[in-house]
Amino acid sequence: MQEITPQELKRMRDAGEAFQLIDVREPYEAERCDIGGELIPMGEIVDRIAEVRKDVPVVVHCRSGARSSAVINALSERYGFTNLINLKGGILGYGREVDATLKCD
Repeated sequence: MQEITPQELKRMRDAGEAFQLIDVREPYEAERCDIGGELIPMGEIVDRIAEVRKDVPVVVHCRSGARSSAVINALSERYGFTNLINLKGGILGYGREVDATLKCD
């Protein structure tokens, strides 16, 4: 599975690269803090599969990286996605390494 560090995600954003950012956390988690991704909770991802792009890299994140890894494995194995990238450390890692003002706890 491909992974990206929070610093690499920031570089992609700053460079204006084309990619999709998907947050697979629950709505109540996204209300506390977010980094601008499209909210598609883990339990809804299969029903909303058409919203996951195949034409650009797709960075998937959750709180710490575990749920996003599971989503990526499932979508890759069952639906043939090859463009999914896990955000290493999830949104907590992004807060630690890129944006110290992000408070998710």
